[in-house]
Amino acid sequence: MKNAVIGNNKQKANLIVLGAVPRLLYLLQQETSSTELKTECAVVLGSLAMGTENNVKSLLDCHIIPALLQGLLSPDLKFIEACLRCLRTIFTSPVTPEELLYTDATVIPHLMALLSRSRYTQEYICQIFSHCCKGPDHQTILFNHGAVQNIAHLLTSVSYKVRMQALKCFSVLAFENPQVSMTLVNVLVDGELLPQIFVKMLQRDKPIEMQLTSAKCLTYMCRAGAIRTDDNCIVLKTLPCLVRMCSKERLLEERVEGAETLAYLIEPDVELQRIASITDHLIAMLADYFKYPSSVSAITDIKRLDHDLKHAHELRQAAFKLYASLGANDEDIRKKIIETENMMDRIVTGLSESSVKVRLAAVRCLHSLSRSVQQLRTSFQDHAVWKPLMKVLQNAPDEILVVASSMLCNLLLEFSPSKEPILESGAVELLCGLTQSENPALRVNGIWALMNMAFQAEQKIKADILRSLSTEQLFRLLSDSDLNVLMKTLGLLRNLLSTRPHIDKIMSTHGKQIMQAVTLILEGEHNIEVKEQTLCILANIADGTTAKELIMTNDDILQKIKYYMGHSHVKLQLAAMFCISNLVWNEEEGKRLLRFVLKKIMERKVSNRDSISCSKILGRGTTHWALSTQQSLLGMNENLLA
Repeated sequence: MKNAVIGNNKQKANLIVLGAVPRLLYLLQQETSSTELKTECAVVLGSLAMGTENNVKSLLDCHIIPALLQGLLSPDLKFIEACLRCLRTIFTSPVTPEELLYTDATVIPHLMALLSRSRYTQEYICQIFSHCCKGPDHQTILFNHGAVQNIAHLLTSVSYKVRMQALKCFSVLAFENPQVSMTLVNVLVDGELLPQIFVKMLQRDKPIEMQLTSAKCLTYMCRAGAIRTDDNCIVLKTLPCLVRMCSKERLLEERVEGAETLAYLIEPDVELQRIASITDHLIAMLADYFKYPSSVSAITDIKRLDHDLKHAHELRQAAFKLYASLGANDEDIRKKIIETENMMDRIVTGLSESSVKVRLAAVRCLHSLSRSVQQLRTSFQDHAVWKPLMKVLQNAPDEILVVASSMLCNLLLEFSPSKEPILESGAVELLCGLTQSENPALRVNGIWALMNMAFQAEQKIKADILRSLSTEQLFRLLSDSDLNVLMKTLGLLRNLLSTRPHIDKIMSTHGKQIMQAVTLILEGEHNIEVKEQTLCILANIADGTTAKELIMTNDDILQKIKYYMGHSHVKLQLAAMFCISNLVWNEEEGKRLLRFVLKKIMERKVSNRDSISCSKILGRGTTHWALSTQQSLLGMNENLLA
């Protein structure tokens, strides 16, 4: 059977259909079976598992994993190795659930104990761990059972395969895990710290697979905060190594992995982005990623074409990711990226790709570039980027919607030429729909975009926003559990309630509900920033000609303003002062209230800045906040998305 199925998927499928698997598992588990017979059964099962994914599914349906795990309790090393080899093949298949390794709590400690038996047990167990460690829960289980201590010494093994599998183990353990990463930094192996060993494995004379995996380990440790971004092992070793992996000389798979790892390394750090951008002409080098599949005479190089097609999507995705990281902060780098040959056309094309991953990477790249005021006014307008973006927003998974809606926030800033055509294309209803999403990030982006849209907008646009959003939804957002949603909703209200005619118009139709919402927020357990924004809304209402009556006839609101005038926090004091200064310009009653409250505040210990502010308002009835005697605060038009 063993000889028949080796390298023959058809024979493997035939044996499975004929019912060989249950019989082999029966013999494997029989106490009366000899060790040699059990070992041969494990070898045949391992060979069957190396066939198609359907083969693996058939083996899983026969409960092969518990049987093989039971076999690991045998004292015979050859049988243990055969069981581990088969387990390795099954667990590395994409159809096998990783959780099957963690179902029995005794399995992981037993595998740790088997690490010392032979170089084969070391190789197979490390490979199983690296494929079955898929998140923080798995990392914690392995870490708590001594994975770091048990695997560290394997990095100096005489076997290359063992060293590589141990290295891969550390890369998955350290990924986004500060606890593991901080531990790895201090681990000693033969008198050397682990990061130093990783750096040695980065050297050019080492196999590419080893260089890449070592770079991953150092990258993940750096991102987890265990290694500083300005450490020499990152700046002078890891980053140059990853840039090398992006060159034409490397295999397509290596170029993909190198670019994606480099994108992750430099994503949060401006200095690393600048260094990477000037290393080995990286920005120009990445343009080559879009030239696959290469144009070859079809018949003569059909294998090359097939290979290129397989990796073309991955290459474009990796390039977009790296461009997004490179251009995240620096204006000069963004300019270089956009000036790369046909770059904007490539990104726009990427927005309509069939692959969701490529589309997501293209949107991220565009979002990164949209942080540039200059590019928003030039390249983005020249290529009408807003058109494909609006199409993406019509029907896309949440992960794409989150990034695309973030970018839309930038395109709706008041200096963006795209703002007007976006408004005309029905963006208001689309964004109002996002505010009803169950995803907090989409709610934030929806309300943020509406806030930018309402900034210094015409009355018609503000009316459209209020009509499409509805007051019911607006007040649901004001009671949202997500602080970002609440802050952006308050920002939207501030922008809607700016300029006197607009304030009076909106308050004449929605005044009662808005005053109720303001009261609830000022009475609630909210932080200083939330209450400050709420007082700014009141200050804008006080700027209205008729709208201010809603404050002046509301004793409860007046008492709250009075309370915040005497608050210990300077931001709330100043916001409340601005409310009063707008109220009292033509109101004798308001002036009396102002004088009474300011007198009380001035009697208390206040800062020089507060005293000066109070004196100005007392003396002339004007405010240092505004250019004129009565003026609403400028609306919120926040900086571009981070």
